[in-house]
Amino acid sequence: MNESELGPLQEYDFERRFDERQALEWMQENWSKSFMFCGLYAALVFGGQHFMRERPKLNLRRPLVLWSLSLAIFSIIGAVRTGLYMLHILTTNGFKQSVCDNSFYSAPVSKFWAYAFVLSKAPELGDTVFIVLRKQRLIFLHWYHHITVLLYSWYTYKDQVAGGGWFMTMNYSVHSLMYTYYAARAAGVRVPRPFAMIITASQILQMVMGLAVQGMVYNWMHEVRCPSHLDNIAWGSLMYLSYLVLFALFFYDTYLKGSPTDKGSKAE
Repeated sequence: MNESELGPLQEYDFERRFDERQALEWMQENWSKSFMFCGLYAALVFGGQHFMRERPKLNLRRPLVLWSLSLAIFSIIGAVRTGLYMLHILTTNGFKQSVCDNSFYSAPVSKFWAYAFVLSKAPELGDTVFIVLRKQRLIFLHWYHHITVLLYSWYTYKDQVAGGGWFMTMNYSVHSLMYTYYAARAAGVRVPRPFAMIITASQILQMVMGLAVQGMVYNWMHEVRCPSHLDNIAWGSLMYLSYLVLFALFFYDTYLKGSPTDKGSKAE
């Protein structure tokens, strides 16, 4: 899909000037460094827990508000920009094209936000720093999710396969709610419990849709306009399936089983 086909979509100057080819070259050369980042993350997280074991927890309320608010604003803007592009594809070319379209990585409106999305998965690892330093409970879903999203996002961007538009737009949208919730909670705002339930439910729906998109890409990937490869689909499907199980269990344990404490909306 070329620029003239984007119709009324208006890109900003910084979006138009973003060099997606240079970004792709960098990712193809450096995507494997995500394994190094994840290894350092795991060492710092579990080493940090050991370090904090005999030390008092830190408050960090103001830094946490700023951190969560910054990620909320970033996610909201990303959701709006990528959402507008996806809505345009849906209304002008149909659902199948929205799944198979890989111009998401190079279209003037979305190309910057696609790259910003995958890069953001590295600094988002900082979420866990607050959990460790504040000596909160660190569940498996939290650190597993952070590690696997970073690995899969960088792995997928380097090949620019079909389905990426759905994956990124859904994640931006869910994170808009999630980080807004975190910022409000950190600021001391009493957020109604149903809002936390809605966030976790939206995460579960995201995983269901992610699996569905992977299945559709598998069915259509041999067509010229639906580029992907079996390895990406297999790893992506395994990732989304594991998330679906883990988030469903989290929802059950937190909201249905009857927990004595408010465990929040997630894990992420």
